[in-house]
Amino acid sequence: MNLSRRAFLLLPLAAAACTAADYTGPARPLSIGAGEPGGPYLAFATRLAAEVSAAAPNLRCTPAQTQASVDNLRQLGARQVDLALAHADACEAAASGTSPFTEPVSLRALGRIYENYLQVAVPAASPARRMADLAGRRIAMGAPGSGAALLAQRITARLNLTPGPQLRLAEAASALAEGSVDALVWSGGVPTPALEQLDIRTPIRLLPLEDVLPALREAHGPVYEQVSVPSGVYRAPRAVPTIGVANLVVCREDLPAEVAAAVTRVLLTRADRLIPQEALGIQFLDQRTLISTAAIPLHPGAAAVYRELHG
Repeated sequence: MNLSRRAFLLLPLAAAACTAADYTGPARPLSIGAGEPGGPYLAFATRLAAEVSAAAPNLRCTPAQTQASVDNLRQLGARQVDLALAHADACEAAASGTSPFTEPVSLRALGRIYENYLQVAVPAASPARRMADLAGRRIAMGAPGSGAALLAQRITARLNLTPGPQLRLAEAASALAEGSVDALVWSGGVPTPALEQLDIRTPIRLLPLEDVLPALREAHGPVYEQVSVPSGVYRAPRAVPTIGVANLVVCREDLPAEVAAAVTRVLLTRADRLIPQEALGIQFLDQRTLISTAAIPLHPGAAAVYRELHG
């Protein structure tokens, strides 16, 4: 769907005033599939739910603790949640019904909220210098149902590496510190507080991933981008090239347009109230990229709000 996205890149968020007409429909619950405690997904969803409920009291919005991206999209397809936070690559897989999904989910996007950075961490003393060096080693693959696990599975498949256990970030950090895994995979903002804490007690190093990107893009398209973790993060002496993937707020195609519009208006007009402490290092709701939702088309209700506020 072409909605003149370049024009929207100039959208001045600060000029978009909240209106009383956020939602005038009947009272209804509105749930957001988020993530695990301590992570940016749940923290962001909690703030988004509060702001949506404040702007549109008839929308009783609540966040749901989940395993994150893939789990959120499965729950969205099963109508267990109304909105979902998810990696763009997981959204594309869900929309097409390809692995790890068994049937398509009819998705529409409300906006792109931030960029995830793939972080493959090893002990600072590890001999591994590239992802391929992890052949025969134990890799913590991310939490079950997470976007990190999906991306880790795709990379290990392309490099013929043996997948390791799927662990939540806290579990993976402990396992790396104890030496029961040789590397962990995490996707999130930089620096990630849990990895900063790990680096204090067990110095870590991120593996550069620019050599993995071409194979990923060949297999899965331009949903993956090259980004860099800045120097100084986890005490790195120089920037580390890695793989970026956008995070989206998505819904089913049949979400009422006025509900989609109300949530989108909150994303646009209350952005400064949505950034959680857990989002240190993440640039949320960048006006230049908010409507860059990869292959997932904007919901018509969201598109109408972008047009309205753009003038």
